[in-house]
Amino acid sequence: MRPIQMVDTKSQYLKIKTEVDAAIQDVLESAIYIGGRPVQDFATNLSSYLGVKHVIPCANGTDALQIAMMALDLQPGDEVITPSFTYIATTEVVALLKLKPVFVEVDPRTFCMDPESVRKAITPKTKAIVPVHLYGQAAPMEKIMQIANEFNLYVIEDNAQAIGADYIFSDGTKKKTGTMGTIGATSFYPSKNLGAFGDGGALFTNDDALAQKLKMTANHGQQKRYLHDLVGCNSRLDSLQAAILNIKLQHLDSYNMARQKVAEYYNNAFADNVKIVTPYVASYSSHVYHQYTLVLNGVDRDGLNSYLSDHKVPSMIYYPVPGHRQKMFASLGLPQQDLSITDWLTERVISLPVHTEMEEDQLAFITNHVLNYINQ
Repeated sequence: MRPIQMVDTKSQYLKIKTEVDAAIQDVLESAIYIGGRPVQDFATNLSSYLGVKHVIPCANGTDALQIAMMALDLQPGDEVITPSFTYIATTEVVALLKLKPVFVEVDPRTFCMDPESVRKAITPKTKAIVPVHLYGQAAPMEKIMQIANEFNLYVIEDNAQAIGADYIFSDGTKKKTGTMGTIGATSFYPSKNLGAFGDGGALFTNDDALAQKLKMTANHGQQKRYLHDLVGCNSRLDSLQAAILNIKLQHLDSYNMARQKVAEYYNNAFADNVKIVTPYVASYSSHVYHQYTLVLNGVDRDGLNSYLSDHKVPSMIYYPVPGHRQKMFASLGLPQQDLSITDWLTERVISLPVHTEMEEDQLAFITNHVLNYINQ
């Protein structure tokens, strides 16, 4: 059996090595490392895949969120509603821009933003909602968009973990995650479902004027060189990463299917164990399993984490400290909130390896060790 990894980017690369190496060589021979045809082609191809009018590449997923908020002209003191149960980048950029993060609760089954908690958190200072498509499935966007429209709020979708997932509306129509709100933002960090060989990110929108503003914001606030019409930043996806992503985009659906097969194996292995709650898939979303996350009942989660590590099975806790309990927000004087579901989840979740190159003997090894610990 090959050693088990949380993400096996090397084995994934080896399967497409010829294509990727040729794409990289083309960039090296062109000597155009910033911008150029690969970046334009990737933006066009990703736009077509997602069914969105505009894709604006940038340097990373955190920048994508920041650029979105800058382009929407959010001002210091404006409130931005976001789940506490997410990676820190989602809320870090809110504080960085001197906006006020307002943490809300998640659904304990899907781990995604609870619309009723959003509604209760809205005040006259609320300007935007940032739903996170966590672990690989969509937040309940139809309800979130209804609330946003009712209160005239922007919606910035954090799609770093669910690219390729479908949202199914009540009338049966489908849209890709990241394409329903005012702006979508994603990351191409190497471990993502669509991962580069370094950092990368992108923004999505169907609004022509907003797309132009996003491009300017990401490029020093300029539309024409040396003429800076607004305060921006410097956030580019380089040509090498774009060339690699262009190749990997062609495989994204098969990558997501491979992850779904891993999840199916886990689900079957754990189906009869009352101490393990396998990932719930909402009726309105497909699931692309960026993470495969269990909720444990009556199990020493940290003990299991250590046991698996001792037996060379990697596992991770996403996320042990939620946003509303992070020291970085202490100075903001945020009101104390009852986020008991979030706190409950942080004590019980554990994520198992899931990636495109997993083999059945590895999955059997992992599930046997999880069950051995829980049933001892």
